Amino acid sequence: METSSTVVETLPQVKEFVSGRHKMLIDGKLVEAASGKTFPSYNPATGEVLAEVPEGDKEDIDRAVSAARRAFEGRWRQVTPSERGQLIWKLGELIEKHADEFAQIESLDNGKPVAVARVADVPLAVDLFRYMAGWATKIEGNTIPLSVPGGGYLAYTLREPVGVAGQIIPWNFPLLMAAWKLGPALAAGCAVVLKVAEQTPLSALRLGGLIQEAGFPAGVVNIVTGFGETAGAALAAHPGVDKIAFTGSTEVGKLIVQAAAGNLKKVSLELGGKSPNVVFKDADLEVAIPGAASAIFFNHGQCCCAGSRLYVEKSVFDKVVEGVAEQGKQIKLGPGMDLSTQMGPLVSSEQLERVCGYLASGRQEGAKAVIGGQRVGERGYFVAPTVLTEVKPSMKVYQEEIFGPVVAAMPFSDAREVEAAANETIYGLAAGIWTRDISKAHSLAERLRAGTVWINCFNVFDAALPFGGYKQSGWGREMGHEVLENYTETKSVCVRIK
Repeated sequence: METSSTVVETLPQVKEFVSGRHKMLIDGKLVEAASGKTFPSYNPATGEVLAEVPEGDKEDIDRAVSAARRAFEGRWRQVTPSERGQLIWKLGELIEKHADEFAQIESLDNGKPVAVARVADVPLAVDLFRYMAGWATKIEGNTIPLSVPGGGYLAYTLREPVGVAGQIIPWNFPLLMAAWKLGPALAAGCAVVLKVAEQTPLSALRLGGLIQEAGFPAGVVNIVTGFGETAGAALAAHPGVDKIAFTGSTEVGKLIVQAAAGNLKKVSLELGGKSPNVVFKDADLEVAIPGAASAIFFNHGQCCCAGSRLYVEKSVFDKVVEGVAEQGKQIKLGPGMDLSTQMGPLVSSEQLERVCGYLASGRQEGAKAVIGGQRVGERGYFVAPTVLTEVKPSMKVYQEEIFGPVVAAMPFSDAREVEAAANETIYGLAAGIWTRDISKAHSLAERLRAGTVWINCFNVFDAALPFGGYKQSGWGREMGHEVLENYTETKSVCVRIK
């Protein structure tokens, strides 16, 4: 990639943090891994080592879970809902205060454009903590009228924190995913052990410092860096964990369920997707074409809800495909710290290999690349925005989640045909519909088996809007008031009063 005069100068505090000696947060202290081991985090724009971070494993998970249990059964239980809300709000304020710092850390560690992190990842994380701060004082039970003969009973329910929550987050939105997990768990009164993605550990480690600064009691939040096969597996199987929350691939989600069976801990999962994006001939194509391009190319296609299956009504198929391809051609690839960059690299060499493998498979099975279809450059993990046509349902690029900037475009004839095609998948995370016919839009939205349906828009998120999937896209919901069900138990209390 060419060097640009628009490259952002790295903040001094970011340079100091990235190059410093990184430590995990366990029991209110910044600590190294018990083994003393570290592992590298890479800059995906260059492939070079960015930082060395602690390689936490089972022993560190044991330490973190024990600390979380002590906090949950001790000091944290005495903190009032109002005080919890104030702590969560303060954490959001501290992130906002350090917004530019977090945006740069995300860009360096994940590869995403710093300009995108500034307007999306960081402010959405701040908003999530502020939204959840308000819920801390609003988790309520109910009084229940009983029909027991003779009466004389007072019955009510309590909503109580589930206990120690183990949380495992992915690498595509590191700071935001930490917020999605921590915010509701803390609002409900749980103590947390957060295991962050090994590819992108830095923003969570920086967040650990702010958690200390905000004043959370020791052990309420513990942050462990390490690999999924060791630290992640130990957390999912740990008998001292009452609930596990995971965001990631469906394949790993199934392993999480198996590991959680030991003590039947509660499980919530936000997993993969192969989201259909449907463009009808009566859509406003001036809006639908850039919308369809953004649906797949945003965050380099590394979104679980990416609109990776594009269904277009036959009479406008060529126009829409050409339009999306033209949008893709205009996207400038480059390092995330360049303000002119619109799409950065994929997150890792493994992800580059995965996406390029799917592109090769598509070619072998007969798909045609209108644009893209290959790696860009030899330095860093860049892949060109890709639009595939002549795609058949039997192809891997149609069936499987690629998690890259690759869209499969297919024509359709009517609403019933596209409904069947859209639902013919193991996934059910999200879907998009583009049409001026609002009745048709609502009717199809009702029939699509997806947790979120966007109409004449895509990738619209809000802390108040629940997000999660049908089928093998997961269990439970993130965000909104529904997420609190993931972190609370309902207790029934019955009192004889006569």
